Amino acid sequence: MADDEMLMEWLTRILPERVIAKLEAKAKAEKLSEKEKQKLFETTMQNYLQAQVDPGEAVGIVAAQSIGEPGTQMTMRTHHFVGVAELNVTLGLPRIIEIFDARKDPKTPSMTIYLKEPHNKTRQAAEKVAAKIKEVTLKELAKEIISNLAELSVTINLDKDEMTLHETTPEQVALAIEKQTKAKVDRSGMTLKVTSKDQDIKKIYRFKEKLKEINVAGIKNVTDVLPIFRKDTEEFAIQTFGTNLKDVLPIEGVDGVRTTSNNLIEINKVLGIEAARQAVINEVNFVLQEQGVDVDIRHIMLVADLMCMSGEVKGITRHGITSQKTSVLARASFEIPLKHLIDASIVGETDKLTSVVENVMINQPVPVGTGLPGLVVRFLKEKK
Repeated sequence: MADDEMLMEWLTRILPERVIAKLEAKAKAEKLSEKEKQKLFETTMQNYLQAQVDPGEAVGIVAAQSIGEPGTQMTMRTHHFVGVAELNVTLGLPRIIEIFDARKDPKTPSMTIYLKEPHNKTRQAAEKVAAKIKEVTLKELAKEIISNLAELSVTINLDKDEMTLHETTPEQVALAIEKQTKAKVDRSGMTLKVTSKDQDIKKIYRFKEKLKEINVAGIKNVTDVLPIFRKDTEEFAIQTFGTNLKDVLPIEGVDGVRTTSNNLIEINKVLGIEAARQAVINEVNFVLQEQGVDVDIRHIMLVADLMCMSGEVKGITRHGITSQKTSVLARASFEIPLKHLIDASIVGETDKLTSVVENVMINQPVPVGTGLPGLVVRFLKEKK
């Protein structure tokens, strides 16, 4: 076997299969000679080996410092979404805290809905899809809503222009009321008379307020929609306020592959844990780049892996990943130490002192870097 062939075999044995496939495709596309192809593999191999982590490297501490230090220079403000003054989105430090705490309800829930062709070519086409998505409540369609205390009912006079604008009919409105309140609805042209089951004057007022919020058309919780032109992909997409991925994805014209939400818990429920992990990486990266902070993607990936390794998104809190630590002392060092120590002593837990925190606490060398390997010395017998 020639030296070149042996070298190529060695390179391809160490590099991951996916990387090799990409390199082969690039070499083919650019019609590289065998020598050029070999150089490409060698350069990739060099970069790949440099990207490896040394044994005993304190990756957790480095990642924490790499994200934490630039975090001190971030602003506390809420910026509006790029190019869109109408929709405010939480960014900066508050958003980073929101992501790492894995909050169930973000302060400004939002979706970026990408569209399939031809819906993404013009603003008018995007607006048509947006109209199907925006939540339409009864108070938007009604001219007036009147309580009738004598008959214990509520009369709704519908606005014809609003009904035409949102492409709804009185039948649809009546059906939505019956479905969501289980109340009886009598219809006469553009007037609906809703009779409540509760024969109580006090409850009629509450019933009237409940009727105002009934979802007649569109997707629930999506209160605002705005078609925007995305310069990066040169197409029209829809930015929303409010999220509901599950109901948005089946809508005709919506590109389900690229559509995303800023609610990590919702992404996990609808698309699975791998999508949620990628969302953590994308969201943190977006916030940092928007603030002009440069953090290596591998630090963010490490934190994302840690948050998602159990199969659900867990925050970096005492109820999240900290509660999963095997070391009693490490758990106690974070928050509420007495509780952790008492709980551990009741069940007789053992701490094997395998991590950094607990070894610092008891003044032992930490198992990181040169503290990782043990040293064994063999004494030679003295010569007589």
